[in-house]
Amino acid sequence: MCAGFSAPLGATVRDDGVNFSVFAKDATELDILLFDDEQSTAPTRVIRLDPYRHRTYHYWHAFVPGIGPGQVYAYRAHGPVAPERGVWFDRDKVLLDPYGKAVVVPTTYDRRCAALPGDNVATAMRSVVVDPEAYDWEGDTPLRRPAAETVIYEMHVRGFTRNPNSGVAEVKRGTYAGLIDKIPYLCDLGINAVELLPVFQFDPQGAPDELVNHWGYQPVSFFAPHHAYASAPGALAVLDEFRDMVKALHRADIEVILDVVFNHTAEGRPDEPTFCYRGLANDFYYLLEPDKSRYADFSGCGNALNANQPIVRRLILDSLRYWVSEMHVDGFRFDLASILARDETGRPRSSPPVLWDIESDPVLAGTKLIAEAWDAAGLYQVGTFVGDAWLEWNGRFRDDVRRFIKGERGAVKGLAARLVGSPDIYGQQNREAEQSVNFVTSHDGFTLNDLVSYNEKHNDANGENNRDGADDNHSWNCGIEGPTTDPEVEALRTRQIKNLLTLNLLAAGMPMLVMGDEVRRTQRGNNNAYCQDNMISWFDWDLVERHADIHRFAARLIRYHTYPMGDGLPLVLNELLERAEIEWHGVWLYRPDWSDDSHSLAISLRSLRAEVCLHGMVNAYWEPLSFEIPSTLSSTGESSPWRRWVDTALPSPDDVGPWHTAPPVDGSEYTVQPRSVVVLIRDGSPGIAHARR
Repeated sequence: MCAGFSAPLGATVRDDGVNFSVFAKDATELDILLFDDEQSTAPTRVIRLDPYRHRTYHYWHAFVPGIGPGQVYAYRAHGPVAPERGVWFDRDKVLLDPYGKAVVVPTTYDRRCAALPGDNVATAMRSVVVDPEAYDWEGDTPLRRPAAETVIYEMHVRGFTRNPNSGVAEVKRGTYAGLIDKIPYLCDLGINAVELLPVFQFDPQGAPDELVNHWGYQPVSFFAPHHAYASAPGALAVLDEFRDMVKALHRADIEVILDVVFNHTAEGRPDEPTFCYRGLANDFYYLLEPDKSRYADFSGCGNALNANQPIVRRLILDSLRYWVSEMHVDGFRFDLASILARDETGRPRSSPPVLWDIESDPVLAGTKLIAEAWDAAGLYQVGTFVGDAWLEWNGRFRDDVRRFIKGERGAVKGLAARLVGSPDIYGQQNREAEQSVNFVTSHDGFTLNDLVSYNEKHNDANGENNRDGADDNHSWNCGIEGPTTDPEVEALRTRQIKNLLTLNLLAAGMPMLVMGDEVRRTQRGNNNAYCQDNMISWFDWDLVERHADIHRFAARLIRYHTYPMGDGLPLVLNELLERAEIEWHGVWLYRPDWSDDSHSLAISLRSLRAEVCLHGMVNAYWEPLSFEIPSTLSSTGESSPWRRWVDTALPSPDDVGPWHTAPPVDGSEYTVQPRSVVVLIRDGSPGIAHARR
């Protein structure tokens, strides 16, 4: 065994062995544990590193000949236990490599043993040596699609195909390979980006009682793909299957965006498990209270990463570069991203180094960077998140659209702003409209079906007496709580779903849908299904046929958002909404009702790039309303009739159709039915002409 090198960090394959390097400033001794195979309960070799030979500054390193890819390894770090300094070494605990590219979870894994006193070698997760270059990408590269042409489908790898009715072979259900089998479905729907809930290796036991951590927001590694999402056994097979999935999605012209959790880890509070970071350099990796024996918790999960500490900054940057360079992903959605704006005392910084590092990194140039621009401690930065390249989850879009469609008072002004790119939020930031990621639902909250089916959350299955999850959902059950066979209630729910889809997909910005919303997937009123790895969370594929009308409706709208028109209208819909002359109306032209009691709004847009006009009318009132519509005469005196493109009150297929076959509209008024949305289209006109009243 040789001294090795301090760089690069992690386990690096050489021609005749592997170089190991890890940061552990205050460790007094460090062991490398080598295991024969992935299920070994004890190491076959323990290498004690000599601090005089195998340490350079704060880095412990060694070159071990005769081993290579597939070698299972872990660390033990010896050092002081000094809570008053924030130091928590435990020589009995087996530690993952912070830079490990693969993780093995033995069948004996037990989270409790990583928290209780004593040796946990038989039950611990371990790292695996990987050669990232040992894969044939066959010319694949990230797609780099413009944000203005992107529609995101937020989905869970396991939940997408785990249901037996998915039609996927049993061995592939709930896996990366299973997702590959369902790519034709994604193509038919028309989305062109998937945003995968966390696929970094996470602690599967990080949930209360006998439940499981289904969503994956308990990371233990920032480099390794989650092992349980692979259909084939073996840690290296996990990497290949993940890369196969990325390559297959790219061949279908679909981008891959990862939901990444750099704000906390699964190690939780000091009395919870030690997996990695706590056992190597606790006071570096985490934000600590003035009493350094306690963690600052801005994530709501027991700890918060010290993201602007140089060691952690490097870890985050190296992780992102790895996923782009070696795993070919197209972007990242940063969970609770505002935590990354906090300094070592927890105060928000106006210019956070780690966020500027990410934005300015040349490897990440062109990569989609999406911020959930808030945290669990009240820091809310939607519209003020640092930098120019960042896209933002627009939480106000979600709330304002929900409030208006529900029929709440005082919601019309908020809806108007959301439809045209939220200029009240982003207007002073010199940002494009597509930097607003528009969504009505996400994994965190009600599904679209449940939003119109429940007044209250029903989270009893989570085992927390319904205390978890948000209480303020702006939802409405349309008259009956939960499932019903009442045809009137069901018809109203269908119409409300179509209303929400229409506003989400036609507003200026980059829209995001949630897995299954296009077929009325339900979580039975659970708005926090993080621990439900069962029918509550899984995609029910029977719904594709049962709610084919909703699926068709969503697919039609997505098509006209993501692709240039193939029927004589050479534009992208989002560009029309961004670069247009805009006029606001109420039921009378040019007379919008901005009062708190208003439940109606109309908008006219004329594209500045193509001779196309849209006229949209939204009626959230419980009675039909007659809206005056603009004249069909152009400024040159030529007539170009309005055609009905969308009317959510009509049954399928009349609710939405191809632009070029949309039926003409006669007269100067259009009756918009209760709680419905209508969109008229007119082409070949150089302007919207109508005498102002």
